[in-house]
Formats: sequence, structure tokens, C-alpha cells
Amino acid sequence: MTTDQQLTEPVEFFNDQAGRPLPAVDLDQYRRDGFAVMEGFLSQEELDVLRSETTRICRGELGELVHKGGSGVAAGPEDMADLDVVRQFLCIHFPHKLSATMLGLISHPLAVASLVEIIGPDVKAMQSMMFVKSEGKPGQAWHQDEYFIPTRDRSLTAIWMALDDATVNNGCLWVLPGSHQPGVIYPERVIDDDRFDCTTEAYRFPYRDEDSVPVEMAAGSAVVFNGYLLHRSMPNKAPGSLRRAVVNHYMSAQSLLPWRPPRDGEHMAMVDDRDVIIVAGTDPYAWKGFEQRHRAYVRPDREGGCER
Repeated sequence: MTTDQQLTEPVEFFNDQAGRPLPAVDLDQYRRDGFAVMEGFLSQEELDVLRSETTRICRGELGELVHKGGSGVAAGPEDMADLDVVRQFLCIHFPHKLSATMLGLISHPLAVASLVEIIGPDVKAMQSMMFVKSEGKPGQAWHQDEYFIPTRDRSLTAIWMALDDATVNNGCLWVLPGSHQPGVIYPERVIDDDRFDCTTEAYRFPYRDEDSVPVEMAAGSAVVFNGYLLHRSMPNKAPGSLRRAVVNHYMSAQSLLPWRPPRDGEHMAMVDDRDVIIVAGTDPYAWKGFEQRHRAYVRPDREGGCER
């Protein structure tokens, strides 16, 4: 599928950071556990901008919101309070296709500095996600991001940025430390569990729920984690709360991204999704050009049924 959703002028982030201690990724922890938290990743000014942009996206002010199947999503009447509009949603995929602010966030200098240390000099992004988990909204079952976004070199890396405090009570991430190390992609199955949204669940892995640890973070912090790390989140049980977050996914630009079926006459080994953004270094495949293949869509959360 091709789409004309594109933005050419991203909003630049990382404004005046004078006097603020800037976090750096703990590479030893990342390599050992598969994740590392960076406190104070976003400034208060950046948090305010991103929270406001979340509301604008949910109101449909930046473009039409659609379900994964293509049908339109009603954003609510104009006189509905901002937070009530936002509470209708669980997750919007590819918000950077609508928002110049979200597009700019993908290349946030702190993100790029960390990614170059983890991945290498050449880095590209392929996906953004905006989570709005209000009270009562479900979590996501155990999964590995690499299952959904296949790379060829195990370089898939996520940066998960908290726009609100993320706590056990409001549905923070839980991870299985070290589960990335074997480099095994575990199978997924459909489940019927009201604690989780409509996505599938990983299984047949040698870890127990009891081995997992919560990743509680203050608003403005970020966690960077490996694409093979098993992680999940639980429902938001905090009365009247929101757990907003933005997650961007990256990989080495030196690797192909087989994120679509082969086209007619195309060898499987050469499949390469070119709807990507180069955030660091050079692109060895620049000669292929770029596509606008993806578009923003709303993830189903069991309300109204699941689109599998």
C-alpha cells in the first residue's frame, strides 16, 4: 500500500537545555538486560509540547484518523473536553505521518546519540507509536518487537518516552531482563484475555511471569530496549489517570528492512521497506529512493471488536 501522508518540515527538538544534566544510556546494563532507563530525557518544555500535540492528533486536527482496516474514526464533538477526547484512544500508529512535532521527535539529539552508541554510525527509523492508556484501557501481552518489525541484523531498538509518570498502577511496561540475549524469536498466538488489547501473545519461551520486573518512570524519562526483549504492559487501574507515551523504533541503516511481502519478481532476500527516516550517518541504500507506504491508524483495543 502506498500513501500520500507525508510531512517535509519536522519540528526541531532539544531547545534550551542549559543547566540541565543530560542523560546517557548505560551500555553495560543495556547489553546485559536488554533495556536501560534514561531519566530526564525530555525537558518540561518538550513534555508540554508533546502532550498538546497528542490532543491535537486525537482531535483529528492534523489529519483524518482511521482504523487499521481503513474506516474513519470519530474524534468526538468540538465541545468535548480535551482529556475526554484523548481518553477515547489506546494507541495511534505512525503519528509522525500527521504531526511535524512527532516527526521531529524521531531525530531528537539525545535519541540519536544513544542509538549511535547502541546500533552504530548509520541509523534509520521506521515506526512511531503514540500510546494513550486511560483508566480501564488494556495493556499488551508478552511480545518481542522484532516479531512485528523484522530486521536482518538484530539491530531493532525502541525508545519509549513517558509523557506521564508510568507506574505499576497505571500500566507501566514490564520486562524479562536478559530475554534478548538468546536471539530467539518466539511464536505468537491469539488470546482472549481482557487484560490485553487485540494483539497476539508470545509463548514457548523459558521465562516465568515471576521473572519480570516493572519499568516505572517519571514523566520525561525514556527507556531504550532491544527488539528481542520480551515485554508487556498491564491495564491502567489508576482512577482518572492517563499513561501517555511515545515510542519510536530504529535499526541499522546498513541492513534491509523486510517489512512487507516480496513484490512480483522480487527475491525474498532483497525485500526492503523504504518508508524510513535516516537519523544518523549515511544510507547505503539511498539509490533505492524512499516511499510513503504507511499511514497513521488507530489500534483496536477490544472496544467494538478486534481487527486481526
